[in-house]
Amino acid sequence: MKKSFVFGAVLTLGVSLTLAACGNDSADQKDTTSKNEETTIKIGASNVPHAEILEFAEPLLEKEGIKLDITTYNDYVIPNIALDEGDLDANYFQHVPFFNSAVAENDFDFVNAGAIHIEPLGLYSKKYDKLSDLKDGATVLVSNSQSDWGRIISILVEEGLVTLKEGVEPTTATFDDIDKNTKNLEFEYENDPALMTTLYQQEEGDLVAINSNFAVDQDIDPLEDSIALESTSSPYANIVAVRSEDEKDPAIKKLIEVLKSKEVQEYILEEWDGAVVPVKE
Repeated sequence: MKKSFVFGAVLTLGVSLTLAACGNDSADQKDTTSKNEETTIKIGASNVPHAEILEFAEPLLEKEGIKLDITTYNDYVIPNIALDEGDLDANYFQHVPFFNSAVAENDFDFVNAGAIHIEPLGLYSKKYDKLSDLKDGATVLVSNSQSDWGRIISILVEEGLVTLKEGVEPTTATFDDIDKNTKNLEFEYENDPALMTTLYQQEEGDLVAINSNFAVDQDIDPLEDSIALESTSSPYANIVAVRSEDEKDPAIKKLIEVLKSKEVQEYILEEWDGAVVPVKE
């Protein structure tokens, strides 16, 4: 197993062990490890809001004897590769459909350790104030992240601009699944998600779909600047992912517990004022 962080005695088991040894060491070996050893979790995260949420949680975790070693990424591919290769112990950047797709396509042995927050995806325009004003044949710029296409289509369905073919599941829908397209919208989806804010600021296209983490990272306010925003009841919760072998590890469980705590939830609501919303279960 590829494991690297140490679990301290402040956890409920009152033992200390390294992840490299987790599942391989005997109980006797675990009991002889120093109980004063501190746990360190190497976790990858998007700059905003994920890394900022983790930074807020750091002092709460330190009280539990857990340190975070946070690496930030402006990318949707590398964090899963780093987790798979053992460079990270966990990552926190992706929503559930993206995670499911990545696991299926790459045969990653990962699990969803817990859903933390939702970032409503928004549609933005420098040319129009509302979707109903879009001209016939307007160009919609969408990222190449296919797991987000259903989110965009769902917004357009709610606004009455498109319909889906009968029987199509919205979370897996593609633009080929659109039945009626009342304004003959043209979809372009070649660009990386991180580039969408630049396209918007350069006034490319008529409508640009932007993930909220990239929007707020560039001082774009999803609540104020978007002309349409995804419902916060969407199934696209952002999660902490870990390798399957670490799912039940006490330190991972404590990390999720703290990220779901009242203190962190209140911080999320106050810091982003609805542009990022904590998951409540």
